[in-house]
Amino acid sequence: MGFRINHLHLKTPDPRTTADFYVEFAGAKIVSERAGADGRKTFRLDLHGVPLNITDYLPDQKLEQHYGLEHVAIDAENFAAEVAKIKAAGIKILEERVLPDGRQVCFFEGPQGVRLEFLEMR
Repeated sequence: MGFRINHLHLKTPDPRTTADFYVEFAGAKIVSERAGADGRKTFRLDLHGVPLNITDYLPDQKLEQHYGLEHVAIDAENFAAEVAKIKAAGIKILEERVLPDGRQVCFFEGPQGVRLEFLEMR
């Protein structure tokens, strides 16, 4: 099995203020700042080696979104096999979709309702 943490994802109504908080009070560094077609800013931070995405709600995500720690994303080297494994185990699948860059993703529910995401590793 080949896995690695892709990112932790925080969703907030004010991504800039949240990113600035993590920079000022937690020692994070802003790695990238982007604006979507709608003008909304998204940030990728390095939180002492842990990639941290900070966004508002994502317009193309159909799965219900909430503010706070949204999910833990894990790159899966053998994406299809890992998704098949969790499906065979009866783990609740929340959403499957393809990202604009062509990678497949699968959101699923972990213990105590924690959301996890497998991303196709490239």
